[in-house]
Amino acid sequence: MSSFKVALIDKTETQIPDWVGPELAKANINFVYGNCETSEEMMALAKDTNVLWIYGLNPLANRENLGQLTNCIAAIRSGSGVDQIDVNAATDLGMLVVNTPHAHHDAVSDHTIALIFAVGRALVVQDKSTRAGTWVNQNHLPTWSLRNKTVGLVGFGLIPRYLVKKLAGFNLNFLVHDPFVDTATLAEYGVQTADFDTIIEQSDIISLHTPLTKETHHLIGEAELKRMKNSAILVNTARGPVIEEAALVKALSENWILGAGLDVLEVEPSTKDNPLMALDNFVVSPHTAGISEESTDLTWRLTVEACIDLMEGYYPRSYVNHDLDIGKARASLKPKLRDS
Repeated sequence: MSSFKVALIDKTETQIPDWVGPELAKANINFVYGNCETSEEMMALAKDTNVLWIYGLNPLANRENLGQLTNCIAAIRSGSGVDQIDVNAATDLGMLVVNTPHAHHDAVSDHTIALIFAVGRALVVQDKSTRAGTWVNQNHLPTWSLRNKTVGLVGFGLIPRYLVKKLAGFNLNFLVHDPFVDTATLAEYGVQTADFDTIIEQSDIISLHTPLTKETHHLIGEAELKRMKNSAILVNTARGPVIEEAALVKALSENWILGAGLDVLEVEPSTKDNPLMALDNFVVSPHTAGISEESTDLTWRLTVEACIDLMEGYYPRSYVNHDLDIGKARASLKPKLRDS
């Protein structure tokens, strides 16, 4: 049996595609898995692991637990967001924090566009009214159109870049706030850099694409919502707590903005008594933006690829703690990506 071990801590056998185990075994990787709900269960499964793998929303990759994984060189989160992993702790411990954003950018950008149109064209409330027997509801006639609008993108990773390409035919003006993106990339996509205040005040559509960090928690609150255009649409397919939900309820109820479309909420799963659910200018989906038949398969495949890369000593296709000192990393990883 291989000495290189990968431990998936939040899936049972029936939830794992049949090909995953054999593919890792072919690469001479010892693959173990289980649905761990406590630190004790996780340690029993993963104490000697080289790679800790989280697929869903398991919260066990905290500083205390990571500190006990003395052989672990990387923590992987299948998906884009890595807020389930204490990235600072992992970095301090010399572990890479790996994700698979390339699996979801197509689906999430599609979903973002769907939310923009659903809110702007009042599709959900029209559907509800028509099903109830009212053929034309004068209170919800759509007057909004997308052409010539200004779109503010907070964050400019893979998803918003796909979004810009897909919306190219609408003659839109794109403003981008992302201090980590270089001018060459902005020029390549034909977008303009802008400070956060400009995004808030000048955008007709604001689409959020930031990770959840201390800095982005409640990035959009009452002050920001009051400064937005009253004809603006707010879309969030990133993480729920980036928006202060109580402030959004007030903004939508009092028509500070035209509407909001969210795939993520501050508390998930939400409940029927969430006041957002009663608002006609609010459209919601249950954190499903990144899900499609293709993206689900690709998520598994890119995670398996990352495990194999780590075992063979390569940096994987995507990791988030680029400030990790190579000299302090727990493995002698080659400082080059494989050809992708």
